[in-house]
Amino acid sequence: MSGEDAPAQQQNAEEQKQQQQQQQEETKTPAESPKTESKPDPPPTSASTEAAADTPAPAAEKAPEEDTFSYRALVLTGYGGYDKVKLQVKKGKPALKSGEVMVRVKMCGLNFADLMARQGLYDRLPSPPVTPGMECSGIIEAVAEDVTDRKVGDKVLVLNRSGMWQEVVVVATTHTFLMPEGMSFEEAAALPVNYITAYLMLFDFGHLRPNQSVLIHMAAGGVGIAATQLCKTVNDVTVFGTASASKHEVISQGGVTHPIDYRTRDYVEEIRKISPKGLDIVLDPLGGSDTHKGYNLLKPMGKLVSYGAANMLAGQKKNLFAVAKTWYQQFSVHTLSLIQGNRSVCGFHLGYLDSETELIAQAMAAVMDLYRQGKIKPRIDSTYHLEQVGDAMRRMQERSNIGKIILTTEPMKEEEKKEEAKKDEEKKKDDKKKDDKKKDDKKKDDTKKEEKKEEKKKEEPKKDDKKAEEKKEEAKKEEN
Repeated sequence: MSGEDAPAQQQNAEEQKQQQQQQQEETKTPAESPKTESKPDPPPTSASTEAAADTPAPAAEKAPEEDTFSYRALVLTGYGGYDKVKLQVKKGKPALKSGEVMVRVKMCGLNFADLMARQGLYDRLPSPPVTPGMECSGIIEAVAEDVTDRKVGDKVLVLNRSGMWQEVVVVATTHTFLMPEGMSFEEAAALPVNYITAYLMLFDFGHLRPNQSVLIHMAAGGVGIAATQLCKTVNDVTVFGTASASKHEVISQGGVTHPIDYRTRDYVEEIRKISPKGLDIVLDPLGGSDTHKGYNLLKPMGKLVSYGAANMLAGQKKNLFAVAKTWYQQFSVHTLSLIQGNRSVCGFHLGYLDSETELIAQAMAAVMDLYRQGKIKPRIDSTYHLEQVGDAMRRMQERSNIGKIILTTEPMKEEEKKEEAKKDEEKKKDDKKKDDKKKDDKKKDDTKKEEKKEEKKKEEPKKDDKKAEEKKEEAKKEEN
């Protein structure tokens, strides 16, 4: 997937004149000349589908839209900070291959994997320049000739490996799912990644049953809320959820039985007080030491499902393969412990299931059915314009959200842009003040350290003199 498509080359006046003459001659005969294929830079489509060049009609019949078609896309231009994701305009109408549809995107979902991808920690995203995003919702605008189960005008949600953060996407029809009646575009964009992840972990890996207990880390996040709602579809399931204290009221109302403030409490001790025998299922998006803590909390026949490494964003940066290797080595040396404890450890990664279309379709069907019954409903934390993607990512990375963060493709109004520019300017000033204050504080600290060193140097001769006096006194005492 390319970062930014270049516009098709314009024909010069002489070439246009020759084409017009050729067209006039061809209209005299019933035979139709073959179409010529132009090959502009490939427009972005799904990660599983390579972009194809448009095949335009003869020059006189060529639709103006094919020359003027453009759409906005967020492009990861390199690895690093929030400014590495830039809004660009791409030109050229994407072509459809067999079994594909074109979707006019309304809303996109933001996921933790997108934060990791920005820092080069997510191997399922192609190298920059590339458009991120695993899910979106919108309206089908075109279908390939062989597509019979979708039609223009269908409202769909889309799940794909990457490429969803743009106004137009082309994907295989198997990656689209019809939106239930009454579902909003925001809800549709919030559902695929979080709810399929939570569903497969709880019911396929976890085999959740009545009267069991579950630990959900980051319970106020997208997957956390999805998992909590799914737990409540089973009778008498006890849910432990870690989240900062300010989010406890919301997650309690959503179904968390025992909210725990991981910032001020040791969640292991808190769980042991309430459930001395341990837990049946632990959902672990953190990695590192928290994986070991979660494993030790399991009951016999308990299951830990590791599905992320959020601690990496705050600590040492490694790619997911390195994390998986370390994780495997740590647990493989405790094989006997696994057997004796009658516990299991599972690893889940939705990005590696993109080829398992039947499995995903089954999970999605179950999730959609629960939505229709009113048993689950995505919680939207906030909605940002594509122009505000940096603010959206910052909100998630700082764990300020309660529920799903959504990106809307609706362009910002001029008033909003001015307001946003004003905020950015104020933020830059504040950041500069903070930086200047840090520098001043550092200078003061360095000055104090130097002063202490000087005082220490001055005190050393005094100490030596004092020691010499003490020795003289000792010598006199010995003589007496």
